[in-house]
Amino acid sequence: MRLSGALLFSAGLALVAAYAVYSALHWPPKAALFPLTMGIPLLALALAQVVLDLRDPRAATPLAASRRAFGVFAWMALFIALVLLLGFPLAVPVFVFSYLAIASREGWVLSGALAAAAWGAFHLLFQRLLHFPFEDGLIGSWFQ
Repeated sequence: MRLSGALLFSAGLALVAAYAVYSALHWPPKAALFPLTMGIPLLALALAQVVLDLRDPRAATPLAASRRAFGVFAWMALFIALVLLLGFPLAVPVFVFSYLAIASREGWVLSGALAAAAWGAFHLLFQRLLHFPFEDGLIGSWFQ
């Protein structure tokens, strides 16, 4: 078995997520909410990636890897720009729809349904249950 950079990165990410989840278990419930909601899925996905890296140790070519990395960073920058322009409540469904329709090449109906589900879950959790105030985006503040 050859250790690749991808395997080491995935394993390191899994360890960080495991530590975050473990330490958050001892916190008060409201303080632990964010680390647990981010850490548990991150831990599961990082462990799944470790398994995939162990099963298929073929290293991607550096050019293909750098293209994928650029794509990931471009999508992250788009999400940050959407949050800045639209605010979190609108940025989440717009980003989910855009990513699914463009990057994943999913159908419009599935992309729309999953974007609506993401908006509903976000709205229910953060705005209805937690009453978390979100700032309007720049575009929203221009029309007030």
